[in-house]
Amino acid sequence: MGYENMVIGIIGENCSGKSTLAEYMKDIFGAEIVTGKDYLRMAKSEAEAKGLFQEKLKAAVTGDNVIYVISEPDDLALLPEGAIRILVSADLDTIKERFKARLHGALPAPVENMVESKHGMFDSGTYDYRFDGVSGNVAALCEQLLNQKGCKPSIW
Repeated sequence: MGYENMVIGIIGENCSGKSTLAEYMKDIFGAEIVTGKDYLRMAKSEAEAKGLFQEKLKAAVTGDNVIYVISEPDDLALLPEGAIRILVSADLDTIKERFKARLHGALPAPVENMVESKHGMFDSGTYDYRFDGVSGNVAALCEQLLNQKGCKPSIW
């Protein structure tokens, strides 16, 4: 079951739970997921790919559903007017543990320093929703989004 007219920006630090949330929402909203700079595959030059992606996102506000997973502040500018912005956050210890798992049990000092320096980098932004990437209720968030769009959540 899909719902039209949604661009959802899922924003947060690495290992905060963005991809998990996006995967869950993908099936509910019938959305395509684009992560980070995946849009570069749309054209040979970065500038052209960025332009095509921005056009795609603008069209998706009134057409197909797109979930854009963002972990770099510069990519926020690609979200069009009317996009739903969701900040996904997790505490620093959880992020470190998740990074450690990604790196097969070791968290090198340079990576740990990078994680610490980036922690909280999205906190001061403006968002439609804030989601706890550790203990947040994904079903409740999706129900809120469906209600915002005037859809009846018949999936629960």
